[in-house]
Amino acid sequence: MSNQELEVLGQTQECCPGLLTAPLDEEQATELSKVFKALADPVRLRLLSMIASRAGGEVCVCDLTPAFDLSQPTISHHLKHLRQAGLIDCERRGTWVYYWLLPEMTDRLAGILTRPAGQPAQTPAGAAS
Repeated sequence: MSNQELEVLGQTQECCPGLLTAPLDEEQATELSKVFKALADPVRLRLLSMIASRAGGEVCVCDLTPAFDLSQPTISHHLKHLRQAGLIDCERRGTWVYYWLLPEMTDRLAGILTRPAGQPAQTPAGAAS
């Protein structure tokens, strides 16, 4: 992901606070929604979890496919969405493709969704707690 794209996600040091500290502008919301859209599919979320939790930091597509009752082209389609969202990257080695997590993006998402330290939770009056 380029620096400009990261700026859009609100993660540069000099600008753009997280989602919970200030409203997103239209461009930030559009770019961030692409990442959340990639994560909104249960298969993609499972794939990301399998890749992220893999000992050694990477996993071969041949180890991912058997975990699903889906065809290899469908798994590849889901992996493509995760790559386009900047969540994972890959490298072809012979006939196999190996995937790994891009922790910068998951760290950025965590930062965007984390309340600043010491900020109390705000519950509207009359809301159930």
